[in-house]
Amino acid sequence: MDPTAVTRASGRYGAPHLVPRLLAPLAAVALAAIGLRIPGGWPAIDVVAFGLAIAWALAGIAGPVPGRMPGQTARGRRSPRQTARGQRSPGQLAALGALVAATALTAARIAAQNGAADQHQAARVVATLAAPLVIAVSFHFLLALPDGRLVTRGRRTLAVLGYVSAVGTGAGLAVARQPFGVMAGALVWPLALLCALPAGRMRYVRTAGHDRERMQWLGTGLLVAAVIALLSAVLHLLIDWPGPAGAVAAAAAVAVPLALILAEWPAVAPAGGRILVHAITAAGSSVIVAAIYLVIVLGFGQAPGNQAARDILGLSVLAAAVAALAFLPARARLTAFATRFVYGTREAPDEALRTFGSRMTRAVAMDELLLQLAESLRKTMGLTRAEIYTGTGDVLERAVSVPDADRASIVLTDRERPVVARAGVSGNAWAAIWLPWLLAGREQAQLRVAPVSHAGELLGLIVVERPERADAFTDEDDRVLTELARQAGLAFHNAKLDTALQTTLDALRHQAEELRESRARIVASGDAERRRVERNLHDGAQQHLVALAINLRLTKDIAAEDPAAVGEMLGQLAQDVQATIKELRELAHGIYPPLLADNGLGDALRAAAGRSPLTVYVTVADEVGRFPAEVEAAVYFSCTEALQNAAKHAEDATVQLRLWTEAGGLLFSVSDDGPGFDAAVARRGHGYVNMADRLGAIGGTVRWDSRPGHGAVVSGSIPLAT
Repeated sequence: MDPTAVTRASGRYGAPHLVPRLLAPLAAVALAAIGLRIPGGWPAIDVVAFGLAIAWALAGIAGPVPGRMPGQTARGRRSPRQTARGQRSPGQLAALGALVAATALTAARIAAQNGAADQHQAARVVATLAAPLVIAVSFHFLLALPDGRLVTRGRRTLAVLGYVSAVGTGAGLAVARQPFGVMAGALVWPLALLCALPAGRMRYVRTAGHDRERMQWLGTGLLVAAVIALLSAVLHLLIDWPGPAGAVAAAAAVAVPLALILAEWPAVAPAGGRILVHAITAAGSSVIVAAIYLVIVLGFGQAPGNQAARDILGLSVLAAAVAALAFLPARARLTAFATRFVYGTREAPDEALRTFGSRMTRAVAMDELLLQLAESLRKTMGLTRAEIYTGTGDVLERAVSVPDADRASIVLTDRERPVVARAGVSGNAWAAIWLPWLLAGREQAQLRVAPVSHAGELLGLIVVERPERADAFTDEDDRVLTELARQAGLAFHNAKLDTALQTTLDALRHQAEELRESRARIVASGDAERRRVERNLHDGAQQHLVALAINLRLTKDIAAEDPAAVGEMLGQLAQDVQATIKELRELAHGIYPPLLADNGLGDALRAAAGRSPLTVYVTVADEVGRFPAEVEAAVYFSCTEALQNAAKHAEDATVQLRLWTEAGGLLFSVSDDGPGFDAAVARRGHGYVNMADRLGAIGGTVRWDSRPGHGAVVSGSIPLAT
């Protein structure tokens, strides 16, 4: 045997749990056996009572063990703290009730026998005390469902009050030497159970899993017992059958412990919900039939006076009950047959409504969904044609047509569109006024037009057509078309939102990809710029400084030998120093112009224009002042890049450089009257990419407009923080 299985079995049914679990039910069965062996007459109610005690004892054996209750430890057993609370499982409560019931029944049997007076009196006292306790245990059982725990103080208080009432009642009757009668039990017991049902319903709503299945089976058992008891009482009133109605009603209660046993059977436990639904339906039908018979027979007529009349009435009651129970399973088939009989091969008109609603939840593509809708409409309404138009602008396009037809469109003016959107399902006369294009070629046909709209926005049309001599469209057809148009409007709106969302996601992905590429280009450009600065310093300023150092040493060496030559060499050194300073200044302009940092964009751009080989006119608006360093740098280097491109491609051209603010943004443009170029090709160039990266890094944009023979304009804008 699998060791794991042994471990599980021992954890569930090992000696620490098995002995206390079996003690109460075995004691109940033993007491019932003793009671059954006591000689004397056997009333039917006694036989039923002992049978119920044995059934509840079996339910106690089959019930869940305490180690499977909620709040388990990781090994599937209750923690010591939970065990210390003394909570009982439903199986233990069922076994306890069976034991108390067997004790009461056996004591009552002993008290009914001839024997010693003391023995007779003691047995009567035990029976009188135990009988109310059976009701108290049942009350406790319902309060503690489904896991045997009294989870709130209110439930614990009610359970204690139940036991106190039972003990008080039994003690009072024992002192008065009065038995706890069968009629008293038949009255008090159902009342106690009814008082506990609301608490059970509250626990049912909060449970899940097997606990819920257990309560579903218990509910089924209670319903079956109640219905059998009710029907036996009704039949007894009507036809005086069955004779011992009380015994039959009590025997029906065996359905409750049997249901609890089935709840612990893994093969059938999951079906508890479905069976409870059928039980509720059957119980309701049976109650209605019984009530109707009671009202008609006893209220408007009289009870049958002979056996033949009773037999006929009993058979009619049985036939009515069977018919009520059989109608529900047969209803779906009868409805399908009636639909085929009335509508022939097509389905009921509202079938399209049901199927369209179900398809909307299956993520079917919109084109396929509309095609299925048109086909369903044509089939269910007996149409010659079904069409669906879609569109949100001035034009509605025929997206679907069954039978298939060429594409067609309807143009709506601003005056027509809101009228069509607000219209309901309309016919030929309305279409002739507002949508005359729909009637082209089918003036004699019956037409129905259902506008598809959402929140007052026209999204499409549903157009259906029947022959002139066919059945006229009914109010039910119009209702179905109205509801379909509403659902289609919701579907179109959702599809529109999905498209907008997908477009936004695509734009975000594209923007993220551009940002990644831009960052890579910026890093690469920065590395290239550092290498350029290093190369210029090495090849330019550094070489000049090395030459200055050599010339200074030569001047020192010849100062003593040829003083006249020293002056000439010092003059040459001064020129070399000026050349070095100029080269360093030009290099600094390429990194970050000092004039830009000190005076701002206006002076820096004028200085850059002055260094250009072209004629450049600079216009800076008066409102242009100082801006953040990153904004000024982006505009400055973008303008110098545009000037360099103009100098490269537009020799002898005149350039206009403008800088101004407008609508919360800083704008610039560099235009020339040169030969122009192909803007699409230029946008792939290094200059455009550099400008786009610089401006895009701070939320700006750049635009190049040009065509051969018409000059070029480079413009850009940067939003300014308010």
